[in-house]
Amino acid sequence: MLNFDKAKVFKLNGTNLTLEDLAFIAKAKAGEVKLEIEAAAWDKMHKSRQVVLDIVKKGKPVYGINTGFGALASKQIAVEDLEQLQYNLIRSHCTGVGRPFNRTVTRAIMLSRANCLIQGFSGVTPDTIALLFDFINYDINPVIPEKGSVGASGDLAPLSHIALALIGEGEVEYGGKIVKSDFAIHQIGKTPAKLGAKDGLALINGTSVMLALGALALWDAKRIVKQADIIASLTLDAVRGTPAAYDARISMLKPQPGQVDVSRNMLTLIKGSEIAVSHKDDGKVQDPYSLRCIPQVHGACRQTIRHAEEVLNIELNSVTDNPLVFIETGDVISGGNFHGEALALCMDYLAMGLSEIANIAERRVEKMMNPSFSDLPAFLTKNSGLNSGLMIAHVTMAALASENKYLCHPASVDSIPTSTDKEDHVSMGVTAGRKLHEVVSNVQNCLAIELLCNTQGIEFLRPMKSSVAIEKAYSLVRKHVQPIGEDRIFHKDIENLTKLVQSEELIKEVEAVVGPLA
Repeated sequence: MLNFDKAKVFKLNGTNLTLEDLAFIAKAKAGEVKLEIEAAAWDKMHKSRQVVLDIVKKGKPVYGINTGFGALASKQIAVEDLEQLQYNLIRSHCTGVGRPFNRTVTRAIMLSRANCLIQGFSGVTPDTIALLFDFINYDINPVIPEKGSVGASGDLAPLSHIALALIGEGEVEYGGKIVKSDFAIHQIGKTPAKLGAKDGLALINGTSVMLALGALALWDAKRIVKQADIIASLTLDAVRGTPAAYDARISMLKPQPGQVDVSRNMLTLIKGSEIAVSHKDDGKVQDPYSLRCIPQVHGACRQTIRHAEEVLNIELNSVTDNPLVFIETGDVISGGNFHGEALALCMDYLAMGLSEIANIAERRVEKMMNPSFSDLPAFLTKNSGLNSGLMIAHVTMAALASENKYLCHPASVDSIPTSTDKEDHVSMGVTAGRKLHEVVSNVQNCLAIELLCNTQGIEFLRPMKSSVAIEKAYSLVRKHVQPIGEDRIFHKDIENLTKLVQSEELIKEVEAVVGPLA
C-alpha cells in the first residue's frame, strides 16, 4: 500500500480543477498526489442519486435510467433488469481498438471524468466515483485502446474500458504489470463497483477523453512556444541575423498580443550579444522571413494556444453527462453536452499553430545548412565532402514538418452518422486530439534538431560570445550534446535534445538569468 504522508493533496468539488493541476496529477508518480472529494460535492452526489432512485420507484420511463440507449431509447426496461442493463451497456461498449493510451493520458482521462461526475448532476452512485478516485490515487491505470470514439454521445468506447475496470472485469496496469482489475482493486483493500440504474451510462457519457488529450497537449504547447523563442534566438546569432525587426515600435503598429510578447522575448534574449554587435554595420538590410517574421509567426501560434486554453478551461469544470439530474426540481433532462465540437475545433486549430512553429524552424535550419546565406561551413561541418555533417538531420526535420501538414487536416470538419442516424452529427474530437499529440511530438523533435544545428553554428563563431541568455542555453545543450568535430551517429544527439525540449529545463535555465519570458 502507498504512503500518502508526503503527498500533495487536492480537494476537488467539480469546479475548482485547473488545467495545470490536471497535467500535474496526470504526470505525478505513485504516492506523490492524493485526491479527495469535498463534503459539499459528496452531498450533491447523494442527493442526485436519490432523484434517480425515486424515478426507478415511480416507474415512469426516463432516458438513461429505465430505457434503452441511443436508437433504443424508446424501449422501457423492467425494474428487475435495470442493473443488468448497465452491465450490458459497459460490456457491449468496450469496442476500442489500437494501442493503449499511455499512463499520463489514462490518468488525465480518469481525472476529467471524475471531476465531471462529482458535481452532482449525474445521479451516479457516490461509492463508484470514490473507487475511480482510488484508481488515480493508487496508480491503477485501465488499459484503454485509443481508437473507437467519434467524439459525440460521449467518448463511449474508451470510457467503457475504464468502467469495465471499475466493475472488476477489465485489465489495468498496476505495479508495473498488466493484471485483471479485480486483483488490483482487492490489493488496495476495496471491492469492485456495483452498478445500479444510470451508473454505467454516467461513467461513459462525456467528453473526458478528448478533454484529457487537449489539456495535456496544451501543457506541452505552452512550453513549446517559449522554447521556440529561445531556440530561434540562438539561430539568429548563429547566422548573424539582425534583431532590428523586433523593435517594439513595429509591433505596436500591429499589436497582436502574441506578436508583442515574442518581440519582447527576442529582444530580451539577444540583449548584450557580442555576436549581434559585431555585424551591426555590415550593410545587411533585412533577414529572410524565417528570422525577420519570428514575432508575427510565433506570435500567431501563441494565439491558437490562448483560444485552446479558453475552451479547455471551460470544458474542464463543465458537466458533459446525459441525461442531467437537477436536484432542486427532480428533473432529468436529455441534452447534448457530451458533444465535443468545441474541443475538436480548438484542438485542430492548436495543431495548426504548433505545426507552424516547426515549419518556420525548418526554414531557419535550412539557412544554417546553406553557406551562401550563413557564411558557415556547409552542413555545419569541417571538411564537408568527407563529412556530411547535419545534412540529413535537416532532412529528418523536413520530413517531420511535412508530416505535420497532413496531420493538420482538420478532423472536426468530418462527421459520420451512427446509431441508425440518431447520432447524425459527431465531432471526431478524439481523432483531433490524437493527431494533435503527434504534431506536438514532431514539433519537439524539430526544435531539438534546430538546437543541435544552432549550437554547432555558434561553435564556428568562437571566440565571440553571445548574450547571457543564449550562452546559458548553449551551456545547457553542451551538457547533453558535445560539439561536432566529424561525422558521428546523430540519432542519439537528437534524442537527448528532444528529452531536453520535453522538459522545462531550458526555460528554467534561461529565465534564471533574464527573468520570466512572456
